[in-house]
Amino acid sequence: MAVQISPSILSADFARLADEARAIETAADWLHVDVMDNHFVPNLTIGLPVVESLLKHVTLPIDCHLMIDDPDQHAPGYAEAGARNVTIHAEAAKAPVRTLRAIRAAGARAGLAVNPGTPVEPYEDLLAELDMLLLMTVEPGFGGQHFLDLVLPKLRRARDMVARHGGAVWLQVDGGVSVETIERCADAGADVFVAGSAVYSADDPAQAVRALREQAQWATAHASWAR
Repeated sequence: MAVQISPSILSADFARLADEARAIETAADWLHVDVMDNHFVPNLTIGLPVVESLLKHVTLPIDCHLMIDDPDQHAPGYAEAGARNVTIHAEAAKAPVRTLRAIRAAGARAGLAVNPGTPVEPYEDLLAELDMLLLMTVEPGFGGQHFLDLVLPKLRRARDMVARHGGAVWLQVDGGVSVETIERCADAGADVFVAGSAVYSADDPAQAVRALREQAQWATAHASWAR
């Protein structure tokens, strides 16, 4: 599949979220929204009311990443509100199959995320229930962290898993994705890239997105998994 870039508003100006979203809408594929509850991760960001407001003012499809304690209860509501992708954490979900199916039934793509220290192999049997598998490349909770190269071998294994199941599942990476790291991610198998600080700390966020896309496309074209 084609490279997709999903800028994270975690690094945007929260007082100007609609404007920050519009700044990248001609260059990006998705708007990544990190929902944190100060329980599953040690940070509190935004919730469903803000997502509902954003949906009224942005044209990009919204990619909701739920870093919350009880995704089984709350995830379907984000899909029902109009988010086009809703990702839950494997570490938090008690009934992942039921929740992933509920997300799909509400009209959104369903994603499953795993933290850097969580192995991906136990979730191979769930691939049929997924539209996207998200590998965290930092410990979740805060933007601006340094990329963890230790996740790259796991990303390669995840790409092999997806290939064995027909290759329909997108592989997303989130955390520390920048001009210094995006090519390594693409070479290892990622095709959807979340970038926060690398986009919103730039003078021209849209141009930053285009530059990241160009790098990822080049690396994908030369990656062994894409041949």
